[in-house]
Amino acid sequence: MSASDAAVFEATPRPVVSRGNAYPASFELPTHQHRRGQLLYASKGTVAVTTPFGAWIAPPERAVWIPSEIPHAVRMIGAVNTRSVYIEPEVTGAAGAACRVIAVSPLLRALLVEAVHVPREYDTSGRDGLLMALLVEEIGRAPRVPLDLPLPSDPGLAALCARFLEHPNVVEGIDAWADRLGMHRRSFTRLFRRETGMSFAQWRQQACLLAALPRLAANEAVTEVALDLGYESATSFSTMFRRALGKPPSDYRAA
Repeated sequence: MSASDAAVFEATPRPVVSRGNAYPASFELPTHQHRRGQLLYASKGTVAVTTPFGAWIAPPERAVWIPSEIPHAVRMIGAVNTRSVYIEPEVTGAAGAACRVIAVSPLLRALLVEAVHVPREYDTSGRDGLLMALLVEEIGRAPRVPLDLPLPSDPGLAALCARFLEHPNVVEGIDAWADRLGMHRRSFTRLFRRETGMSFAQWRQQACLLAALPRLAANEAVTEVALDLGYESATSFSTMFRRALGKPPSDYRAA
């Protein structure tokens, strides 16, 4: 969407509007923001969203809620078809004021697919208006899925986190990080939790999980992904994965 198209789209006199797009593999949308809140759903492929506050990834059957005015960039993992819903701030309701990944139920998925065919200036009192109202309701009711990774604002810690995200490894130790910042372990632990809201071990595991999802979506072997991330075996990786997401990693591989 060009800047002029986006302006017209944002100005549409309807509380909810929807749009579908197709993107090639590895395509990136640079940092931008919307006046409306956005639900970003990939009907095909996987999307990764980054903001100044963290990172979120939406594999199949998941979507990312991005509140209004939040700067964000989007990276496509594989060829991606998106279905986006843009909602005026005053009607977002239970969708919330923070980014989150939500589970997409069969009903919500059907609504997202149908919404892109609704005329831009639809009849708010007719069938299309009811469809859009139900869509907003279902977004608000959708359960959150823990596929987010908070990023610290402390410059030294942020640099270490960025380096780790380039080469995540589950065996990397907290003492090495503390040494790099010239801190005692206890002080580092307090700083890390204050900056991210998570323990170092929790954050490290979550980073590895988010790194694994795109690779699984690209149909890489579970064993190869597990060993690259520092797990002793595919079994130990699969145990962590199932505990976190309720499904084995094989379920996230491309058919």
